Amino acid sequence: MTKYLSFAFFFLLVSCSGQTKLGEPEVNPTEIQSNFMNWWKYHNENIMLSRDFTPIDENGTVIEKSAFLKTLMDGNTIPIRLKTADTIFQYQLFKLLPNSDSNIKATIAQVSFDENDNFNQEGKPFPKFNFTDLEGNIISNESMKGKIMVVKCWFIHCAVCVKEIPSLNEMVNQYKDRKDIVFVSLAEDTPEQLKVFLAKKPLSYAVVPNMKKYMNEVLQLNAFPTHYIVNKDGKIVKVLANDHALKVALEKESRK
Repeated sequence: MTKYLSFAFFFLLVSCSGQTKLGEPEVNPTEIQSNFMNWWKYHNENIMLSRDFTPIDENGTVIEKSAFLKTLMDGNTIPIRLKTADTIFQYQLFKLLPNSDSNIKATIAQVSFDENDNFNQEGKPFPKFNFTDLEGNIISNESMKGKIMVVKCWFIHCAVCVKEIPSLNEMVNQYKDRKDIVFVSLAEDTPEQLKVFLAKKPLSYAVVPNMKKYMNEVLQLNAFPTHYIVNKDGKIVKVLANDHALKVALEKESRK
């Protein structure tokens, strides 16, 4: 009996240590800081702070995501992904060197500030709403019960908002058979402005006009585009800054 207990205890230790085993940095943390564009290309293509990942501090200790983002907000560290399986994401903090481009410090501080603000909204109810889209359809808290709602916040003179439209249309088409997923776009612009714009650049979302006050005062947005994924219970799952992060998060939420 003691023999089996000893083996069970050993197996438990191995299993637990396996869960937190850390990989090596996938790039050299010093070399990636050689210039701003070098770092930004890596960060933009390989780091997604909105996703679910294992946050690790400079000492190799797993910490809470909130603590990870708050440390990044100081602008004195950068996140590097560790070498793991494709489906496992471990980000570790590394010291920003004194001779690094000051633009790296400013950019990572701003990016992490926005991501921390978005992260703090997760799990909260999406604010009460009763929208009417350009087709006259009513979209409300009641009508969205039991459905996943994907929300794009934008305006027609936002270049980034417009650039991502083809990608978003592809995403909508991907989920066209999912009647439990609804795509809603909140735009600052008037119905007249939107109709002229959408005639040239169609968006496969339900488009709601005149939403500037709601987005500014209720959602308190300061960046566009901003995307929300709201679950079937009306809770915010993710707040995201671009179409790529949105697709990753929606793919996960759609499997629940």
